[in-house]
Amino acid sequence: MKRPAVLILASLFSIFFVNCKKENNKENVKGDFSAITKSYFDDKNALDPLGATQNGQNEYNDQLQFEMTASFRKNQLAFFNKYQTALDKVKEATLTPEEKNSYEIIKWEVEVGKELLQQPTNLMPIHQFWGTHLTMGQYAGGTSAQPFKTEKDYNNFLKRMDKYSVWLDSAMVYMKKGIEKGVVLPKALTVKVIPQFADMPTANIENNLFYSSIKLMPSTFSEETKKDLTAKYTAEINDKLIPQFKKMAAFLQNEYLPASRTTSGIGSLSFGKELYATYTKQWTTTEMAPEEIHALGLKEVARLNAEMEKVKTQVGFEGTLLEFFDYVRNKPELKPFTKPEEVIANFERIHAIIKPNVNKLFSLQPKTKFEIRRTEAFREKTASAEYSQGAADGSRPGVFYVPIPDIKEYNMYGDEDLFLHEAIPGHHFQISLQQENESLPDFRKYNWFGAYGEGWALYTESLGKELGLYTDPYQYFGMLGNEMHRAVRLVVDTGLHSKGWTREQAIKFSMENEAESEAAITTEIERYMAIPGQALSYKIGQLKIMELRQRAQDKMGLKFDIRKFHEKVLESGVMPLALLEKKIDAWIAKK
Repeated sequence: MKRPAVLILASLFSIFFVNCKKENNKENVKGDFSAITKSYFDDKNALDPLGATQNGQNEYNDQLQFEMTASFRKNQLAFFNKYQTALDKVKEATLTPEEKNSYEIIKWEVEVGKELLQQPTNLMPIHQFWGTHLTMGQYAGGTSAQPFKTEKDYNNFLKRMDKYSVWLDSAMVYMKKGIEKGVVLPKALTVKVIPQFADMPTANIENNLFYSSIKLMPSTFSEETKKDLTAKYTAEINDKLIPQFKKMAAFLQNEYLPASRTTSGIGSLSFGKELYATYTKQWTTTEMAPEEIHALGLKEVARLNAEMEKVKTQVGFEGTLLEFFDYVRNKPELKPFTKPEEVIANFERIHAIIKPNVNKLFSLQPKTKFEIRRTEAFREKTASAEYSQGAADGSRPGVFYVPIPDIKEYNMYGDEDLFLHEAIPGHHFQISLQQENESLPDFRKYNWFGAYGEGWALYTESLGKELGLYTDPYQYFGMLGNEMHRAVRLVVDTGLHSKGWTREQAIKFSMENEAESEAAITTEIERYMAIPGQALSYKIGQLKIMELRQRAQDKMGLKFDIRKFHEKVLESGVMPLALLEKKIDAWIAKK
């Protein structure tokens, strides 16, 4: 899923905290804590306006963060210090259980945020997988989170584009500082970033991605307004953005690529091992060490290999498992599509199959609408399938994006499993229910912890048979393959960043244990190189949720209700895994 984890934000504004002098005045104390959570959310949005737009907080739609600058990082530190001080004044004993969760979540984010600020990650502000430049491209398409319904909306994005042209200069300034200090991307990633800028200039303005919204102007706009906006967008794109795109592409090709490092993991940087330890903590929300995670990954890979052998035997394949992977990768029957529309239709078919069975497992379901779309062309070559959240007010549906860069090579053996993870009941259920929960403070409605969110989505893949899927052994093999993919991630991510593995070593290990194509695996390995630690979140979270379900079943016996278990896991939104465990244990004890 496309969510950049717990955002590390800072405060631009001060807030007034009322000191509660009487220890027994619980209402005032709660009022103070409510003010803290509200201010915390406002301050986050102020420093992450692109994220605020994604979350439907539209008062920030004309703004842009300069996350690589020293001044931004100074504001981050001020933010963390302010909320650390604020939490110290809160009397925990007066808080409700849900307020205690909010307290612990803020405390955790502040601690990890301060740890991350200790390392110069801002010297690598761009990579190929996600970030400001890719989000701006998505918003420019006119059909994403950035609204284009009113004249004000159009002027907002015009201002945001103007800031973006300056942002590109700032990125280059800090990347040059990175060159001087040897804090640069691996060459393999730089090669992938170059086209993301080099392909942006167009000979015809109407074909430019940033002109897209002009072609979508509402018919209610007057002709004068349309002409004015068209002229302004044309000037902004031609005079500012295109020259900056050309400048960035030239810089990347001529200066940054020759200086890019030949190593693959961040462990090779002088501060890399400390940074990776923090990333591991951030993404897993645990204290697990990279070595421990690596060993767990190898254990899970062995277990899943044994399960895959059973499917190989079931379909009558007599070769080795490695040969079976090749067989599945290239089996013509698993590449039946000739048009991208057929891929989308197949996912719609999967959706129709599970609909009657969802009620059997979920009493708590979202109201937010849901759509399946092909990934936009400008990022399709480097994108994975992903979910983009809808708006809590219903103005924008949740969207499951499917990249189809080469229809002839599209293999659908894992599509049933993929739908459960990215769409229903995976990310769409979890994120939508969280946003719709009016009892949560806003900062939690729009929050993200990878171990919980991705762990939940991976857990839902195991529900396929109960939902009417996996009747075909190849689709069940797809589920095993996708779980294997997440187990492999534990091995290769820690291998790359903690054990000094090369990109090629990681690709080789994946090829030996997965049925994906070499091209797909290469893209994945380069993703882990770009965002260290993120790949660890899936399996760590899934294993914890499965452990909690088994614990509940063992202790509750006939009283165990799967619908109620899912409700308890989902109702409070994302949180560190220790808090989720505490919540489920309390539910079990009550029963």
